[in-house]
Amino acid sequence: MAALILPTDWIKNWDKSGKNEFLQFFQDLAGKPSSDEFVKDLQTALYELCWHVIQGNLKVDVAAGLLADVMELRDDMPSVLADVFCILDIETGCLEEKHKRDHFTQLVGACLICVPDGMLKERLDPETLESLGLIKQAQQFNQKIVKIKTKLFYKQQKFNLLREENEGYAKLITELGQDLSGNLTSHLVLENIKSLIGCFNLDPNRVLDIILEVYECRWEQDEFFIPLIKSYMCEHQTLCHMLGFKFKFHQEPNGETPSSLYHIAAALLQHNLIALEDLYVHLLPLDSSIVEEHKREILEAKQIARKLTMVVVPSEKTEDKEKEKEKEEEKNEKPPDNQKLGLLEALLRIGDWQHAQSIMDQMPAFYATSHKAIAIALCQLLHLIVEPLYRRAAVPKGAKGGLMTPLRSKQAPRPAERFDDLSRDVFTMLCYLGPHLSHDPILFAKIVRLGKSFMKEFQSESRQDTKDRMDSLLSCFLSIADQVLLPSLSLMECNACMSEELWGFFKLFPYQHRYRLYGQWKNETYGNHPLLVKIKAQTVDRAKYIMKRLTKENVKPSGRQIGKLSHSNPTILFDYILSQIQWYDNLITPVVDSLKYLTSLNYDVLAYCIIEALANPEKEKMKHDDTTISSWLQSLASLCGAVFRKYPIELAGLLQYVTNQLKAGKSFDLLILKEVVQKMAGIEITDEMTVEQLEAMTGGEQLKAEGGYFGQIRNTKKSSQRLKDALLDHELALPLCLLMAQQRNGVVFSEGGEKHLKLVGKLYDQCHDTLVQFGGFLASNLSTEDYIKRVPSVDVLCNQFHTPHDAAFFLSRPMYAHQILSKYDELKKAEKGNRQQQKVHKYIAACEQIMAPVHEAVVSLHLPKVWDDLRPQFYATFWSLTMYDLAVPHNAYDREVNKLKMQIKAIDENTEMPLNKKKKEKERCTALQDKLQEEEKKQLEHVQRVLHRLKLEKDNWLLAKSTKNETITKFLQLCIFPRCVFSAIDAVYCARFVELVHQQKTPNFCTLLCYDRVFSDIIYTVASCTENESRRYGRFLCCMLETVTRWHSDRAIYEKECGNYPGFLTIFRASGFDGGNKADQLDYENFRHVVHKWHYKLTKASVHCLETGEYTHIRNILIVLTKILPWYPKVLNLGQALECRVHKICQEEKEKRPDLYALAMGYSGQLKGRKVHMVPENEFHQKEQPVRSATSGSLQNGPGNTGKPAVTAATASAGKAEEGAVEDSDKSKDKSQAAQKAASKNSTAANKVSSSNGSSTPNSTKGSKEKEDKEKTTKEKKEKKEKNPGSTPEAKAGGKDKQKEEKPTDSKEKTPKADKDKRKDDKKEEKSKIDGKTAEKEWSKERDVSNDSKTKEGSKVEKSAGAGSMKSLVPRSEGVESDRAEQKRRKLDTHSSPSHSSAVKDNLNDFKDSTSKHHPNHSTVLPKSKEKDDEKKESDKSRDRSNEREKKEDRKDRKRVSGSVPDAVKGLGHLDYSNSDREMSQEAKRRKDENGMSSSKHSKSASPSESPHSNDKDSSKRSKSTSKDKSDLAKPEKTSGGKKESRHDKEKSEKKRDSTGAKEEKKHHKSSEKHR
Repeated sequence: MAALILPTDWIKNWDKSGKNEFLQFFQDLAGKPSSDEFVKDLQTALYELCWHVIQGNLKVDVAAGLLADVMELRDDMPSVLADVFCILDIETGCLEEKHKRDHFTQLVGACLICVPDGMLKERLDPETLESLGLIKQAQQFNQKIVKIKTKLFYKQQKFNLLREENEGYAKLITELGQDLSGNLTSHLVLENIKSLIGCFNLDPNRVLDIILEVYECRWEQDEFFIPLIKSYMCEHQTLCHMLGFKFKFHQEPNGETPSSLYHIAAALLQHNLIALEDLYVHLLPLDSSIVEEHKREILEAKQIARKLTMVVVPSEKTEDKEKEKEKEEEKNEKPPDNQKLGLLEALLRIGDWQHAQSIMDQMPAFYATSHKAIAIALCQLLHLIVEPLYRRAAVPKGAKGGLMTPLRSKQAPRPAERFDDLSRDVFTMLCYLGPHLSHDPILFAKIVRLGKSFMKEFQSESRQDTKDRMDSLLSCFLSIADQVLLPSLSLMECNACMSEELWGFFKLFPYQHRYRLYGQWKNETYGNHPLLVKIKAQTVDRAKYIMKRLTKENVKPSGRQIGKLSHSNPTILFDYILSQIQWYDNLITPVVDSLKYLTSLNYDVLAYCIIEALANPEKEKMKHDDTTISSWLQSLASLCGAVFRKYPIELAGLLQYVTNQLKAGKSFDLLILKEVVQKMAGIEITDEMTVEQLEAMTGGEQLKAEGGYFGQIRNTKKSSQRLKDALLDHELALPLCLLMAQQRNGVVFSEGGEKHLKLVGKLYDQCHDTLVQFGGFLASNLSTEDYIKRVPSVDVLCNQFHTPHDAAFFLSRPMYAHQILSKYDELKKAEKGNRQQQKVHKYIAACEQIMAPVHEAVVSLHLPKVWDDLRPQFYATFWSLTMYDLAVPHNAYDREVNKLKMQIKAIDENTEMPLNKKKKEKERCTALQDKLQEEEKKQLEHVQRVLHRLKLEKDNWLLAKSTKNETITKFLQLCIFPRCVFSAIDAVYCARFVELVHQQKTPNFCTLLCYDRVFSDIIYTVASCTENESRRYGRFLCCMLETVTRWHSDRAIYEKECGNYPGFLTIFRASGFDGGNKADQLDYENFRHVVHKWHYKLTKASVHCLETGEYTHIRNILIVLTKILPWYPKVLNLGQALECRVHKICQEEKEKRPDLYALAMGYSGQLKGRKVHMVPENEFHQKEQPVRSATSGSLQNGPGNTGKPAVTAATASAGKAEEGAVEDSDKSKDKSQAAQKAASKNSTAANKVSSSNGSSTPNSTKGSKEKEDKEKTTKEKKEKKEKNPGSTPEAKAGGKDKQKEEKPTDSKEKTPKADKDKRKDDKKEEKSKIDGKTAEKEWSKERDVSNDSKTKEGSKVEKSAGAGSMKSLVPRSEGVESDRAEQKRRKLDTHSSPSHSSAVKDNLNDFKDSTSKHHPNHSTVLPKSKEKDDEKKESDKSRDRSNEREKKEDRKDRKRVSGSVPDAVKGLGHLDYSNSDREMSQEAKRRKDENGMSSSKHSKSASPSESPHSNDKDSSKRSKSTSKDKSDLAKPEKTSGGKKESRHDKEKSEKKRDSTGAKEEKKHHKSSEKHR
């Protein structure tokens, strides 16, 4: 402190400079104006100076002289110095050092000249005064003080009461009670009173008491009595004691203090004639009892709340309750007299806010205002303060309102003129008032209107400095809304007007502020006030009562009750209603209908309550099994959709909530967005659409609305506009799209870590469906400008926002369509020409201008090598078009127009409908009809323009720099597969686009290969789909199958739509020296075989998926199969195979997985219903064998052999033509070369033998009878062959040459249908000649050996051999050369796609080999001995090799596919069967040729129905016909049908088969040599 005021340097250098500086310092201080700070500094300086003297740093006389000089500077300086001495006196008295005390005494003695003795006597201790000599003895001095104090405070003056005369008091009362309206003043009256006191010896205190009594009777005369009391004034304490005695007089039991006494006390307090602290102690009750009472009230309120929420008690107890309530009411009617509250009311009524506030601060919060009188008094005061501002700024137009007279008192708070003035007193008063503003609805409305006008001013204010100043006012208004307005609304009984008034204010706040207010209101406010605790309990009780009785029938009366209840306490009511809806979803419809009587504020609160319920952290959003979304969330989502559609509720909060959840990586709540968009915009996303709906969805907006959705979409214009505005105003449209697109993968990789696969799939579907639905909404509702402004280009979406490509194009697609149309309109206006040709050219020009940047943009989306095959233009075209651009759904338009015509007819026939309503309805239907027809016409023109554009573009679509196969791979990978599972319409679009590309005769596009890749091996695609994706994928396959089935159904259609199209073109590379190319088309019959192969492939994949036991595999394949049911299965045996497997699923999953069981049962039922449409295999594709031509490659084995060679050759050469220079690894090269050599040798051997024998493996006991029959009927068959030169076009083409080269004993032909009867008779004759048992033994041995090879790979060789027989007749030397050349070429030219092209290539090689080796049988005659030797060697080698391979492959295949593969289908496996299978098929083929048996029944038993299941039946039949010693051989046949066998049994059975096969082959080999 010394350092701050007196530096020690001054004391050290006192004589030199210290003294002068000290004096200067004091002079500066003395010059300052008087204030607390000044006095404090002065006291500190003097204290430090004196302390230096006491410590001996400064001499006493020097300091005394200096102090004497200082005293002259100010008048109050002696008093200040006396104060300092007083402090030092106490401090030095406590010190032990006597010298310091002596120094102090000397200093005070030296300063006696400066400080008066009186001051020192007042402030110093008597001992000090005695040592200074100011008093004689300290003890006497103390006694004297006591005596004086007693005399002053305790001794009463003695009045001679007998001297008082009553007449004086009578005159006094008359004087005070006279009429005061004239010129009489308090001064004149006071003079008279003084005279009376003097004349009649009146006691002055009693006179004052009488004055107060008269004032109490005439309390309205403040202006007279207050100056009078002021003038008369004795001490304040005397007046206060008198008032206190008056209050105490009324504190008797049942005593009531008059209001006039409160008034005069308040008036005296206001004019500061008494102090509140002095009077407060005289008032009852005590503060402590007030606090206790308040606590008791809270407890009682909570008990009442608890009782209301308890279970209903019996009727007797309810009567007791009523009695208790009555007693409580009686108690409440007579509250004990509270003088503090009475005084408080009086203070408020006269406008003394300061004193009133002081009293309220002594009490618990809102205790005072909870008394109605206090609340009303405070409201009245507030009315007076806000009146001027309200009149200026907030009175609504047309409202008059009554004028209020302001308070006359100058001490009352000043009225508010501007908004800034409100913060002076108004906001504070409102905060003290709290929820009890409810007592004055008019003031409530005034405050709300003031807030409304302030918000308008605030929003219109542009200057930043003013806005900053107004920010504090804004926060004050928010606080008032939270603490006063909303709680007060809760206490107002169903005042809808106040609710609407409040909404007028609240709607000016952003929803964040509003929701925060509602949150406080709901979760905190109700716990702060005893009254509100009760109100909450009563509201819940009433809500329960209403909700128990709410049904669809009584919606109107219940709705009115809900409305009444919601006006005051919406948060509590909605909280309960939502809790009920989460449990009982059947309440949703009646609740939504019953909300029609709500106010705007209540709707907004409802939105908040819904969001709060959705965000409840205590509730799990998954069910306990973790596989499905919780039902409470689904119920709330449904409610959201219905409520937000029906009522005008702001959507911003809900949309922001969903956005925030997505940002946090949670996609559960997308369910809400889905429901809201569906209900508000009428856009449904469902994969359960009917074909008619899908067709309607490919039309214009009107057709979509009329025929595209399940529900009738009406009146969504307003609600969809609201949704659009909410999205645009808060900039949520694009963020939601991008977050959903990103979240799709997030569901799987981020969100789905610990979740059940089923749930992950559901969430993925929900995310995807909502994206599609939301994107569709934006596309149809946003204007072109809005859409283009918000959606960035594709490359930005993909590269910057990491949006998946399918989603990016989905969002951009409408933008391109809009831009092209607007550009087209612009070009049309620029150059007026009406000719169609001109319009088309303009449209193409518009497309080029708009799409050129897109073509450049898409290049960055994929690696450069992608564009070697596909052009960016083709890629962009595929992704930018929709079904609307490709085809006009004329049927859908006609259907809807006819419906409208029927409606018009029904309206005409309806006699009950009023005429004006009839007219309106008819006008509506006619207008719709016209709109639809106009839309159809518009779409037709558009489609024609688009198709013309595509026709011009198509030549540049596919480059195919590598191979056609690679092109198709990229097309499927980057275009078809991503889009076909995007939506149901996209699935249809993909199928139609493939068809369109085919129809446009697009160069380098192989339609056949494309369809083959789609249908072959769908297992992986199906397994990787979610539930909804599998539905779309199924729809895509269905559309693809529809096209294929149409082509398959009729030769004329096939010839017309595929005959001369490059998509079905197959190019052959000649194997001779000419090196020329020959082009050919795939003919109709071969195409039918290919379709059968596809059907088989689908069956094989389906059975595989069904047998995995995996949930997703089974579910997805069942969904896909259900979708493709119209077109598959068409073949009876394939259908039976599926039926068996599905039946097994039904049995297995009945108890385990009920959802799979339901799916399987559903499909099973539908499949049975389709059985009547299925056909036998021989009707599905030609099964009769073609005429034996020059080559002897057998075509008998299995159904549908006709034309197989052509298929093989065609597709093989197509594959070969497109082979690139992609090299495989050395290992795969060696394998393929070895396989090629083995296959060519087997083929040679087999073909030589088969020149004299038929090629078939019989599958029934009748085969042995046919053996003899065939030998007998050789001549008849030869005749028929000559008449029947082959059923396929290829066979017909080469018929003449083949017939010339035919030898008499070339081969055996399958018996035509016409000769079936004849064959049966022949069989009977032969039966008597030959021993049946021996034949049966031989046949069963042969069957068992050959059946294994046949079922797995046998018939593959047929097609290569057959191809040789029908295509090429090259000399042996040429064949050998071509074989070597082919092997050389294979080393260099191998393909990277094993599943398709390698099979194609190998087939072609087989075909060449077999051709070169067949020819010598006819053109070159070799010596018999040499021929036999060669034959033996080759057959021995090939047998050994094939036996080994057979064992390995047999095991693998059995594990992979249960059952045998039909020959017919395997014969068509030219596009994807592997090399190893083909090599073994050569061996199996050779064996079949050696058998020399042709079975007409084989076609049925070798079908896929045999493979998975029917083998059980077949094998049981066969086992009867075979002898006991061969029964072991029948077992493997049986086990392959689905029952497991041990490895040991397998090996045994394989060894037996090999040994028996070898014996049989030797026998037949010898017999064939003899024959030859």
